[in-house]
Amino acid sequence: MLKLYYATGTCALATYITLEEAGADYTAERLSFKDNQQNSPDYLAINPKGRVPALVTDRGVLTETPAMLAYLAQTFPKAKLAPLDDPFDFAQVQSFNSYLCSTVHINHAHKMRGARWATEESSFADMKAMVPKTMGACFKLIEQKMFKGPWVMGDQYTICDPYLHTLSTWLEGDSVDINATPKIADHFKRMSDRPAVSKVMAAQKA
Repeated sequence: MLKLYYATGTCALATYITLEEAGADYTAERLSFKDNQQNSPDYLAINPKGRVPALVTDRGVLTETPAMLAYLAQTFPKAKLAPLDDPFDFAQVQSFNSYLCSTVHINHAHKMRGARWATEESSFADMKAMVPKTMGACFKLIEQKMFKGPWVMGDQYTICDPYLHTLSTWLEGDSVDINATPKIADHFKRMSDRPAVSKVMAAQKA
């Protein structure tokens, strides 16, 4: 059985949804950032980075969302969550998810994680003020150049879709109007209607 450590409102949602989509046998344990559980000795023994998500497998612990999503797609091939038989197409999936991880997520983090990059309060304010612009630009690029439709990679739903959906949930809080990117807005609605997404969102509220 797999075990996911997550916190609400984080990128862990993408892996949580994918576990459901894959039909995996798993459990999920919620950490409280408010109580700083991500830095508790017990959790740091699992993930020394002190971040979520972390996925415990029978071969060890995986961290970083693109790695976990690729692992699940390959571990549960019958779910058809990635084009595993085509190296180039699979690399495109990895490229999209890497962009979400290395660029979009980092832009979002400047809103409340400024201490990772600076020490001056004025710097924090400046970084926070840039978030609507940088997040808006990222989603405009995705809409115009990267999103194939009706799903991220085209006709087939893939591990890119729950990841994009997860980061799309941050847009309102980042003062970005999702309707400025109509294809992504439509994607968000269709994702919200999927049974796996509904189940995970309900579980997170329990």
